Amino acid sequence: MAKENKVRIYNRLFFKLYLNYAVMLLVTAVLIGLIFMKLYEDTTMRNHKEQLEEQAERFSAKATEYIITRQYDDFLEDTNILYEMTDLDIWTIPNPTASKPMDESMITNTYKEMIDTGYVDIINRAFSKSNDLSKLSKIGDDEIYGVPMITVARPVYGENLEIVGAVLLKLMVEGQKKVVADSMTLIVFSSVVALAISFVIVIVFATELSLPISRMRVTALELASGDYNSKTGIKRNDEIGDLAKTVDILSEKLLENDIQRKNLDQMRLDFFANVSHELRTPITVMRAYTETLVDGVVKEEDKLVQYYDRMLSECKTMERLVGDLLLLSKMQNPDFAIEKEPVNLVQVFDDIIRSAGTIAEKKKINIKVTKESPAYMILGDYDRLRQMFMVILDNAIKFSDENKTVHINLSKTDKIKVSIRDEGIGIDESEISNIFEKFYKSNLRQNAGGSGLGLAIAKQIAQKHGSNIEVSSAPGEGTEFSFIFSAYEMDF
Repeated sequence: MAKENKVRIYNRLFFKLYLNYAVMLLVTAVLIGLIFMKLYEDTTMRNHKEQLEEQAERFSAKATEYIITRQYDDFLEDTNILYEMTDLDIWTIPNPTASKPMDESMITNTYKEMIDTGYVDIINRAFSKSNDLSKLSKIGDDEIYGVPMITVARPVYGENLEIVGAVLLKLMVEGQKKVVADSMTLIVFSSVVALAISFVIVIVFATELSLPISRMRVTALELASGDYNSKTGIKRNDEIGDLAKTVDILSEKLLENDIQRKNLDQMRLDFFANVSHELRTPITVMRAYTETLVDGVVKEEDKLVQYYDRMLSECKTMERLVGDLLLLSKMQNPDFAIEKEPVNLVQVFDDIIRSAGTIAEKKKINIKVTKESPAYMILGDYDRLRQMFMVILDNAIKFSDENKTVHINLSKTDKIKVSIRDEGIGIDESEISNIFEKFYKSNLRQNAGGSGLGLAIAKQIAQKHGSNIEVSSAPGEGTEFSFIFSAYEMDF
């Protein structure tokens, strides 16, 4: 068990939770960083480009105005002011194909100087009156300065709207790299701090998960060892709480089953003890009589006949006991089903009254039957019903004094009710709950010859017919057994 508890760190719940959480956090941080940097770079470049395009438009318009008005000195002055106030690199290039290119005093670079640079294409597009302004701008590393630059070109017009040159505005954006790098550093720092915070969060979260799971594991091991009183003691309104409740329910069920098993074991032991006790007496008597006969002690004919009669009586007693046990075992089997057919309870009682009449006459007991109809039909097994009612009627006669009456009443509403009431000695209230137990016999002399199985068999027969036996009794006033059956309506 000790070896089973030594779980490697990478197999522990905390490590798996933290690893998954950390990977998810890092992936999220990297994606957010990449997206942020891309969006920041694109947005910054676009804003700078738009601003540079506006400045190029204004500068181009101003240059056009100065060319038409021939205010060349003012143009140079404005150019210097703009250069000093901004980080712009301002180039003016004349159009070599124009009939009257811009004045030399306005030129900073010649077209020939541009031929071997990467700006010749954008300058040519400016000279060609291109309507696509997006082709008049360029973003990329500058060949001259070797740093990222935004370059925007605009044509400069002279008289008759002839393109006499172009202005080229260049803005260095090398500082954006530093901003991006600083942002990345901030994201990395934030990720480290988030990982540290998540470590604490995962500890708390994993503890909330692992502790109840460990408790349920201990409870499960205790249940496996036979301690069915063990409970998790976990009260939570989530899935873990539901699982803990299930484990506690399992504990209760196991405890109930264990109690039932012990009761069944005890009942089995009591059963064998009772059977042994019931069989011991007739077997002892049989052995005594047999040994006497074998030894030749008895010679008289009448004595021999008496011994044989007693031996036959004991054999019949054992046969009846074994038969009752087999019948009771069969009736208690849940898979055992009786064969039912329409049965008239009036006929059943006519039959058992004829059989019990001799016993009743000996004790001068009157059997009175009260019925309102010649037929009370139910679905059942005739022989089993006869056996059940015979047990009740036999007991009623057995426990009644002479010159008493046994009342049998049959009535029908939506159900059929049968009651058998005697005027006998009655049953004490403390004994009523035990009379249907196997081998239960009171200490009354009337029970001396019984096996204690009759009422147990009667109860099983009643249950197989969808009924039960209700008992009401008072000492000295008699006992009444009642049955309720579903009526069977015959179709004619």
